[in-house]
Amino acid sequence: MKNVLIFASALGTMLVSAQKKDSLTTKNIDEVVINTYVKKDSDYSNKMPLKAIEDPQVYSSIDKGVLENQLLFTVDDAFRNVAGAQKMWSATNRSGDGGIYLNLRGFVAGNSIRNGMVAPITTSMDAINVERIEVLKGPSATLFGSNVTSYGGVVNRITKKPFETFAGAVSLAGGSYNYYRVQADVNTPLTNDKKLLFRLNTAYTNQGTFQRTNAKNSFYAFTPSITYRPTDNLEINAELEMFETNSYPETAFFFYFPSSQLGADNMDKMENLGYNYKQSYTGEGLKTVGKARNFFGQVNYKINEHIKSSTNVSTAYSYSDGFSPYFYFAPNPTNSSEVGIARADQSTKDSKRTYFQVQQNFNFDFNIGSVRNRTVAGFDYMRLNDNQYFMFTNFDWVPFTGTDYSNMNGQTLGAMYDNLKSQPDFDKNYTYISTGKKDTYSGYISNVITPISGLNILTSLRYESIDFKGGQTGQNITAAYTQGAWSPKLGVVYQIIQDKVSVFGNYQNSFTSNGYYISDANSNLTLSDPERANQFEGGFKTNLIKGRISTTLSYYNIKVKNTLLNVGYTDQGRAIQRQAGSLTSQGVELEANAYLIKGFSVIAGVSYNDMKYTEADETVIGRRPATASSPWLVNFNASYQFLDGKLKGLGFGVGGNYASDNKIVNSTTMGTFILPKYLVLNANAFYDTKKFRIGVKVDNFTNEHYWSGYTTANAQALANVLGSFTYKF
Repeated sequence: MKNVLIFASALGTMLVSAQKKDSLTTKNIDEVVINTYVKKDSDYSNKMPLKAIEDPQVYSSIDKGVLENQLLFTVDDAFRNVAGAQKMWSATNRSGDGGIYLNLRGFVAGNSIRNGMVAPITTSMDAINVERIEVLKGPSATLFGSNVTSYGGVVNRITKKPFETFAGAVSLAGGSYNYYRVQADVNTPLTNDKKLLFRLNTAYTNQGTFQRTNAKNSFYAFTPSITYRPTDNLEINAELEMFETNSYPETAFFFYFPSSQLGADNMDKMENLGYNYKQSYTGEGLKTVGKARNFFGQVNYKINEHIKSSTNVSTAYSYSDGFSPYFYFAPNPTNSSEVGIARADQSTKDSKRTYFQVQQNFNFDFNIGSVRNRTVAGFDYMRLNDNQYFMFTNFDWVPFTGTDYSNMNGQTLGAMYDNLKSQPDFDKNYTYISTGKKDTYSGYISNVITPISGLNILTSLRYESIDFKGGQTGQNITAAYTQGAWSPKLGVVYQIIQDKVSVFGNYQNSFTSNGYYISDANSNLTLSDPERANQFEGGFKTNLIKGRISTTLSYYNIKVKNTLLNVGYTDQGRAIQRQAGSLTSQGVELEANAYLIKGFSVIAGVSYNDMKYTEADETVIGRRPATASSPWLVNFNASYQFLDGKLKGLGFGVGGNYASDNKIVNSTTMGTFILPKYLVLNANAFYDTKKFRIGVKVDNFTNEHYWSGYTTANAQALANVLGSFTYKF
């Protein structure tokens, strides 16, 4: 804390000396603050331009200015500002499924869409090229497909675009756990007529963790983009995303023994038994290399005043190679009364997953008599090619304290795998393969009619056909199959007070083709029926004081059928599943984005989720799923910036996140295990001028011990400080 006070004092001295150089006008700063914190209208939630007040879809949006003020450099950290969102896992860097895992409305969600197209990032996702993050709530397959959407919602990152003037910024940042970062954003027109524009966003980060200060985890992002406008009616965009990391995965503890055998049913009690929050329980060299290479191309053509065409092409590639140690609490094999840690690993070896997607949309805006119609019609083709290879093994059992844990390292684990490879049953007992190709064909149409002023009625329909070409799951060959489904969507919005208060309701649908699942201890595979989810939702939206206060209050009810339920594990640690039946998720969400008085802004949200199995195995029926996250979630951030006077440009912020108890184990056979409730508080300050910006933040300044988890317990960062300096040109 002494270092924090010294840093804050030094920052204050710099701010006083810099105030005289600020040439920003009050009006310009005021506009920037408003645009940063007030929710944006969305062109993506229904693939057509709709104001938030007339949109039956519930969504949250986080602007890049919020990230800048809070000194958040990753999309992963930005989710702290989204109502009803809770982080479950940090990125593991694994190909295919290695990105951050969120929970929305009780369901697991990832970060897989960019500008409305499939583009997953399986490393920690740098926000250097992000203009805005939109989180669309509820089953969203009707317009985005079933492959990458969750029943709880879908995350769409909207990227920065080139503009017509030369400008840029270079930033340096440093802080706790040997954190340092350099980033640049440079924009320039390439031709005198400004028809050809270029922008480059790039960043490099190196950091340790609170458990391993000298980890030297490295993260690199390179994201160029180009825009060409040969005519007023034609625009061509192309973007490249290159993300690469070499880092240790987050320390994750699984639960393979009942809480009664562990002698603890929550992490506070586990700490009392000797578990060390700050210990990584491994040695050196257990990193994974993760890469993502995504391309996005778009041709927008205005056919006439009423018809627009958008042709989109997207490719996504993820790669991983390296160790991935994991742990579980277990009794001592030679003394069952002593509980400690079993150490294991699931490495990934030259694993790859690629997506290729082509999408064509036509947007229409026309009147039939006095009735306005806004329509989007489109088709979509996507090819998924999976080629993943995993190796796994148990390593040893160790006590909570009093042991040198460095013996589990890259050299010893590598030698163990080399020895296992010489055994004739290595492939059968120590590897897992996931390969296959899948083609998805989709067509959809969505229409919003406005029969009278203030009333909008939305109807949408999608048909999706999945053609799996065959592949391999574990040691089993998976046969080809074809599945298809219809996905409808309905919505009604009525503006009680024009452009200020509306009441809305929606019905949203989605389905998931889970393919084959392991159905017994012998790893036999069974083809699943498609899961189906149906949501009914209703509520109110407001847009008050000339758009300075926007709120959404909603109640939702989601019912899912044909869910896959984990009922055990094979000897190799793979989940045994069966189609358990159905579950229900219902809840209430309240979100507010407000620019209350001059310079003072608030982002806040509170949500409650009640989720339970309604048709399932007797061990879990009526219980909350272990993957459903905390029932109660609260987020808030208040920020004040001086807009005139001697302190013009100086700003402060304070925020935090509350989560109630999270049952990550919840069955009659395993008992319950709880990640305790937490309140994490953060603070930040900044000084922004026309030519430079200085910022500082302190995250988790109360040094809270808290855990996230996807049926796991993952310790999160303790108090940490970060400062940055940006030069703008």
